[in-house]
Amino acid sequence: MKIEEYLRQKALLVEEALFRFLPEPTAYPPVIHEAMHYSLSAGGKRLRPILALAAGEAVGADDCRPMLPLACALEYIHTYSLIHDDLPAMDDDDFRRGKPSCHKVFGEGMAILAGDALLTYAFELLTKLAAPEGAYQEALVIKVIGEISRSIGTQGLIGGQVVDLQSEGIPIDINVLEYIHRHKTGALFKTSILTGAMLGGAKKQQLENLAVYADLLGLAFQITDDILDVEGDAALIGKPTGSDAKKQKATYPGLLGMEQARNVVEECVTKSLEVLACFSDKAEPLRLLMSYIKDRNL
Repeated sequence: MKIEEYLRQKALLVEEALFRFLPEPTAYPPVIHEAMHYSLSAGGKRLRPILALAAGEAVGADDCRPMLPLACALEYIHTYSLIHDDLPAMDDDDFRRGKPSCHKVFGEGMAILAGDALLTYAFELLTKLAAPEGAYQEALVIKVIGEISRSIGTQGLIGGQVVDLQSEGIPIDINVLEYIHRHKTGALFKTSILTGAMLGGAKKQQLENLAVYADLLGLAFQITDDILDVEGDAALIGKPTGSDAKKQKATYPGLLGMEQARNVVEECVTKSLEVLACFSDKAEPLRLLMSYIKDRNL
């Protein structure tokens, strides 16, 4: 299996559904829907929805299409977080994936509302997973919604963003840095994997193993992101490099050194293969994704 082809096929599936589920950009009032479509269409690998689909397949789901409302809801949530992250009051980034950030095109107020709208619509879409409209029992869908809500709240994504904002320009240790990224970045990866597996019918031990895998993946992703901010090609990344140093943000290479940071990524890859050893060949995309993330340039 070539992971690039797997990602391409799954991304196409997600891409078509992303915009099919949303109101048209011309729907009244059009400016808010235009802003939502603008940020969603900026591109990206659609990694979080793909992880959900891959996790569902890893535990035995034969057809991932019934999971598409979950996959799209996760991407709406991710896009909302990026819109807000780019705002002047947050990370103050003018570009996202090579395009002007939402607030640079539509203004700060409309960008905030576009993020709010995507977040709100994500939960409306999640309800469509339940029968009779969807393929899953209501009790399972409620568990999925609860898992996602916790992962993006003050004990998850938002909590990580809070500590990240509070830590700018001051020295922090590796424990605080790990908290920031385990929550700000890793929480959404983790809930993508766990909720996809839940819909796929995962057993308790499978969920526990996938939770460990998700933590390793989130850490590998963030450290690689930090390395790319130092050494990456801005044209490929889609935003200027060196932004972490400019904002005096702590990073793994900054605290550990570049060589040790790379060693930690390698350890994550090795441990992830051990954690997935009990899964069948259906988990091969999850195995390959770790190396893909380690070697990524985007």
